[in-house]
Amino acid sequence: MRLSDSQEEIVRLLRRRGAMTVADLSRAMGISGVAVRQHLDSLEAEGLLDSRTERRPIGRPRRLFRLSDAADDLFPKNYSGLAQMILEHLEASGGAGQVEEIFSARRLRLEGEFRPGVEGKDLEGRVAAVAEMQEQAGYMAEWQRGEDGSFLLREHNCVICKVARRFPQACASELLLIESLTGAEVTREQHMAAGDAACSYRIRPRTVH
Repeated sequence: MRLSDSQEEIVRLLRRRGAMTVADLSRAMGISGVAVRQHLDSLEAEGLLDSRTERRPIGRPRRLFRLSDAADDLFPKNYSGLAQMILEHLEASGGAGQVEEIFSARRLRLEGEFRPGVEGKDLEGRVAAVAEMQEQAGYMAEWQRGEDGSFLLREHNCVICKVARRFPQACASELLLIESLTGAEVTREQHMAAGDAACSYRIRPRTVH
């Protein structure tokens, strides 16, 4: 959801001050209560707000609005910096093998989550399913069939790009994940960590020897 300027202001106010009423927000923003309610309705419909009714000894009950857990994603994060720091500590204390174990465990967990989505499908169906899974994960993925019967999976975004530039094990693990889920031979043709505009993988049926 793209927030309007007023909605962004509401989110910032709730972040700084905690739960607020329509009247509180109206005073803080200098706009009418009706306008505030419209913005709150939109934010609540998107799951960005929670509300509760507070009963008081004197006066009418009042409705308080606060940010939901989902709204946390609207604010800057540095998960990649934290992840990189942890991985660097593991590498320094336990060697490259420790880092390898982390990415291997991540790959196995993702395989377990994604496996039901590819089971029982032919290669084209598995490629399409993997592309959809990666798209949902934020990789901006797409796929196409080549004239030679191969498939091209292209990812225009890497959700772990900063970590991948520092730790090549991340990219190796990603390739193994695609190989495992498609049951095919996979070759990386483009690599964002190496400076390309996308990561792309050529996927071919396994050769029977």
